[in-house]
Amino acid sequence: MDQEHHTGHFACRSCDVSLTGQRYILRDEEPHCLACYEAKYANTCEQCKEKIGCDSKSPPDLSFKERHWHEKCFKCSTCSTSLADRPFATKEDQLYCSDCYDERFAARCDGCQGVFKAGMRKYEYRGQQWHEECFVCVECKQPIGAKSFIPRENQVVCVPCYEAKYAQRCTKCTEVIRRGGVTYKGNPWHKECFTCTSCGKQLAGLKFTSKDEQPYCADCYGELFAKKCTKCSKPITGFGGCKFISFEDRHWHSECFACSKCNCNLVGRGFLTNEDQIMCSDCGR
Repeated sequence: MDQEHHTGHFACRSCDVSLTGQRYILRDEEPHCLACYEAKYANTCEQCKEKIGCDSKSPPDLSFKERHWHEKCFKCSTCSTSLADRPFATKEDQLYCSDCYDERFAARCDGCQGVFKAGMRKYEYRGQQWHEECFVCVECKQPIGAKSFIPRENQVVCVPCYEAKYAQRCTKCTEVIRRGGVTYKGNPWHKECFTCTSCGKQLAGLKFTSKDEQPYCADCYGELFAKKCTKCSKPITGFGGCKFISFEDRHWHSECFACSKCNCNLVGRGFLTNEDQIMCSDCGR
């Protein structure tokens, strides 16, 4: 621009108007008057659709992704603040200053409803997201950070608070049951605490019953509380569907209820007694 040419006729390449003493622009080594240059080569403003003249700021200052604006037109589409010297963002071909973009489009914290600024640490769980300082235990309000937590009714609870307020506690030792455990008659127990009241053997996976609300293994219950078979003297516990016969305050396993002479089984048959003996009809004649 404004170079001197010492030819006989120094004129605009497009309209042939004399450029002597006038401002002009060279393009591909050929001179153009300002009007012709702007008409043929100037960018069009995205906002006002007018040509961006030679006196306007030129790209890349007010250009973005092959789009161009006058300085006065390069502004936020919401608040109209000039973006010429400010950070900005775009959404669906619209320009926004940082504040307006965050207000309309930025992800928000489910705790404080504030936006997530660039570089902020974000905690996400089950479709929700929090600022680091907002991701806190609902009980003690302390930040959870990278510590373990337990969800409860769409809230998060740190492990110490959950154990103190909500966790199941063992009926025997009253300590928190953190994993596994046994439930008996609606009461929770640690597996290692659910033991026979008499011998202390762990009952998980074993046959057991209770007496006066206390659990006993099958062996101890039989020895301590069960009726004894008149014939074999072993306990009649009823475990495994065991059947038994009772007669005059005496008791037998069904397989032990047999004639004392011929040993035939008397279940469902008539029998006779002779002092402490029971006999089938044939042997008792």
